[in-house]
Amino acid sequence: MGFRVVKTAIAVVISIYIAQFLGLIAPLSAGLLAIIGVEVTKKKGIRSALQRIAASVLCLLFGSLMFVLFGFHIWLIGVFVLIVFPLLHRMRISEGAVTGSVVMFHIYAGGSVTFAGIWNEVLLLIVGLGTAILINIAYMPKAEKKILAHKLEVEQFFSGIFLQIAAHLRDNSMVWDGKEILDASAAVDNGSELARKSLDNTLIFGGETYWRVYFYMRGEQLESITRMAALVAQIYSTLPQGASIASIFEGLSADVKEEYYTGRTEEVLLAMEQQFKQMPLPQTREEFEVRSAMLQLNLELKHYLSIAKKQKKQKPENS
Repeated sequence: MGFRVVKTAIAVVISIYIAQFLGLIAPLSAGLLAIIGVEVTKKKGIRSALQRIAASVLCLLFGSLMFVLFGFHIWLIGVFVLIVFPLLHRMRISEGAVTGSVVMFHIYAGGSVTFAGIWNEVLLLIVGLGTAILINIAYMPKAEKKILAHKLEVEQFFSGIFLQIAAHLRDNSMVWDGKEILDASAAVDNGSELARKSLDNTLIFGGETYWRVYFYMRGEQLESITRMAALVAQIYSTLPQGASIASIFEGLSADVKEEYYTGRTEEVLLAMEQQFKQMPLPQTREEFEVRSAMLQLNLELKHYLSIAKKQKKQKPENS
C-alpha cells in the first residue's frame, strides 16, 4: 500500500503538469483522475481505466444532451443520476460513475455546451487516467519472494500436520488441537491471492500460471487432509496397522517439501493395501470400527496423492 501511495503521488504531479502544458481548463482534475486510476495490479489498472473512460464519455454526452434540451438546472443532476447510474451498472462499467460525474459537473459549471468544452474534458480523461496506466505499467513490485515464502510456509504446516497424525496413529492417547490446519488454510489463501496479483501484473502471454496451479493444488489437498484428520479422530484404539500407516504419514511429511512428485508414498500405500486384503476379518466391534476408519484413511490418502501426481512437477526419468 505504501508503494501505491508513492505511485499515486507521481501520477498526480505528472498528469497536472501535462494538463497545464496542454493548456486544459481545470488541470487539477487530471490529478484527481490519476488518483482514481492508480490500481494494485497492471491488468486491473488498464481494465478500470478503459471502463472509466467509456463511462465518462457516456456521462459527458448524455449530460450535455440534457443541458442542451432542458437548460442548466440543479434538478437535472438528480435526473442524470437516476438514469445514468443504473445504465452504467447494467453495462458493467459502474466504476466510471465518479469520473463521469466529475466531467459532467465541469460542463454544468461552465454553463454552456460547446465542442471545445467537451474536448477539454476528454483530454483531461486521457491525461489523468492515461498517466495512471503508464505509471502502473512502468513498475510493480515483484511478489516472487513473498509467494515462495508462503509456499514454504504451507509445506511446513502440511509436514507438521502429517507428523501429528502419525503420532496419534502410534499412540491414540495423544491429543491434537488441529491448529496447524487453520494456519495452513490461511497460508494457502494468502499465497493464492499473491499468485493472482502476480498474474495480473504480467501483461505478456497471460503471465506465469504455475503459482496459481500450485496453490490451487494445495487447497484441494488441504480439503483432503481435513477429511483425513476427521478419520484419524475415529481411531480410538492402537492397532498394529496403525504403525504402518503412521510411517506413511511420516514419509509424507518429507515428501510434501519435494519439488517433484516422487511416487514413494504411492508405492508403499499400494503394498499396504495388499496387506489389508490378506488380513483376517476383525474379531471385535472395536477392531472393526478402527480398521474401517483406517481403510477410509487409506482411500483418502490415495485421493491426496492423486492430486499431487496430477498437479505437481513430474521428476525427470533420467534423474
